[in-house]
Amino acid sequence: MDDIILTASSDHLRKYFMTPLGSEFAMKDLGPLSFFLGIVVTRHTHGLFLSQKQYAAKIIERAGMSNCSSCPTPVDTMSKLSATGDAPFNDPTKYRSLAGALQYLTFTRPDISYVLQQICLHMHAPTNEHMSALKRIIRYLQGTLSHGLHLYKSTIDRLISYTDADWGGCPDTRRSTSGYCVFLGDNMISWSSK
Repeated sequence: MDDIILTASSDHLRKYFMTPLGSEFAMKDLGPLSFFLGIVVTRHTHGLFLSQKQYAAKIIERAGMSNCSSCPTPVDTMSKLSATGDAPFNDPTKYRSLAGALQYLTFTRPDISYVLQQICLHMHAPTNEHMSALKRIIRYLQGTLSHGLHLYKSTIDRLISYTDADWGGCPDTRRSTSGYCVFLGDNMISWSSK
């Protein structure tokens, strides 16, 4: 399956691009975007809001945490996860399944990118401490289900990038963690944490 979303500042401009694409590829215009690969698109006067609220709720339910209390942040900034700091988690398959499901959520939730990257470093041998960190992300999601990604109508007059690194921050390997986010106008268009 090959899916593509074309957006433009005007319907005329969108059709201008669709005509040559349609002559090269079999295409269908499905009309205004409202739902795409689990992402709900809501239009408002200032732009678009992208949300994966239903998907996040399913992850919370799958984790067996539907009635959990929320927490204000997705990560405990005072501690670093170590590969050897605790006993092995008794169900590594569940850990990997939940971590993988959370990765797809970062399309509309850049706020969990860093902590999820930290969780995924330990997929090969998760410990109880790692599972506690993963559950903290889920508790954070419980309190922020309505969060998502806003895309605003704005002039595209600047491209701004922010980056940061935690040099040698891994307690086991002394590897660094780096991250960036890129804004085109007022909208964040790309982000990563590695």
